[in-house]
Amino acid sequence: MGIVVQKYGGSSVADATSIKRVAQRIVETKKAGNDVVVVVSAMGDTTDELIDLANQVSPLPPGRELDMLLTAGERISMALLAMAIGNLGQEARSFTGSQAGVITDSIHGKAKIIDVTPGRLQSAIDDGAIVIVAGFQGVSQTTKDITTLGRGGSDTTAVALAAALNADVCEIYTDVDGIFTADPRIVPKAQRIPALSYEETLEMAANGAKILHLRCVEYARRNSMPIHVRSSFSNKTGTWVVAAEDVHKYSEEGQPMEQAIISGVAHDRSEAKITIVGVPDKVGNAAAILRALGDALINVDMIVQNVSAAATGRTDISFTLPGSDGQTAMTALARLKDSVGFEQLLYNDAVGKVSIVGAGMRSAPGITATFFEALANVGINIDMISTSEIRISVVVAEDQVDAAVNAAHDAFELGSDEVEAVVYGGTGR
Repeated sequence: MGIVVQKYGGSSVADATSIKRVAQRIVETKKAGNDVVVVVSAMGDTTDELIDLANQVSPLPPGRELDMLLTAGERISMALLAMAIGNLGQEARSFTGSQAGVITDSIHGKAKIIDVTPGRLQSAIDDGAIVIVAGFQGVSQTTKDITTLGRGGSDTTAVALAAALNADVCEIYTDVDGIFTADPRIVPKAQRIPALSYEETLEMAANGAKILHLRCVEYARRNSMPIHVRSSFSNKTGTWVVAAEDVHKYSEEGQPMEQAIISGVAHDRSEAKITIVGVPDKVGNAAAILRALGDALINVDMIVQNVSAAATGRTDISFTLPGSDGQTAMTALARLKDSVGFEQLLYNDAVGKVSIVGAGMRSAPGITATFFEALANVGINIDMISTSEIRISVVVAEDQVDAAVNAAHDAFELGSDEVEAVVYGGTGR
């Protein structure tokens, strides 16, 4: 008998009927001989509704109180799910994040997990109960206040609990049948990928694929925890996220799977671009700019610095960042104008990022040329370029993202004419 950790997203527990369906699946897993720990998100759009309510009450809600409010969504889900499981004849015990031993730092809204001490969960498992845990939340190690982990935090909660409990697998249930070669809402012929390496999944998550949260995959890689992404609306195989050396083991027919050159195409419409115009080409200016952004807790993605103009000795620095941090970044940079001496700041949130990801591109020449030619053939201009060993990303105009994704998907022949991908819910999580 092993421990299976399951996580169900908001679309999977959106209403009473959905909760009953999820309860049935959990009980079936228990009856198959497994100990079961379940992490749940808030029902449907509950978190967004709570944020809207908070903003109606206060234009700038205090972080501590906002976290206290938002964690209510997951607590509702966990209690209702425990009740539904009880009606099916199994004992279930629900726990908040703090009760489950999820210890975090003290940064409200973006807390990071420091440690997991699942003593109460293990006791409940030993008693034969199904354990239900509210995702997305923990308790600060220093202040003892309730904290939230940010968007996608329930994924991270699930993997962290799986690692702490030495579970056999962490199953992430969503509203699509796994991870696809592109977003099925944009590319109907996208194919489900049987297995991906942690590294490929990290690149896809970092570049806009919304099935798994970035921190969740990082946690799984550090702890060598297999992740099984499946739909709570079907019994299809889904996608395994495992170590690179194990990817070849997974296929539909049980035969070794050949490593694809390109695994998928990811996109992200949530980014913005800032250009700092006329930066004096002096040692330390770039560092000062990035330090100001770092101190404001802003993650910068792509960075491009032009060659300095010989006549002026000045250059332009452009970078992308989360659009939600745009105003904070502009404010932080504006304070540097006198000390750094740049001319002006430009802000553009009408951009999108499109990325191709695949471990196979390490040894495949011509990938970049094929990608760029595909975009050129449909009239798409590239604004910025960024690469890693297994990823190529470009920034394009926001209204050209869909066309860019489809062009790249077609260029690398990732589609299938057999069955269109099904999106059972509406969020992809």
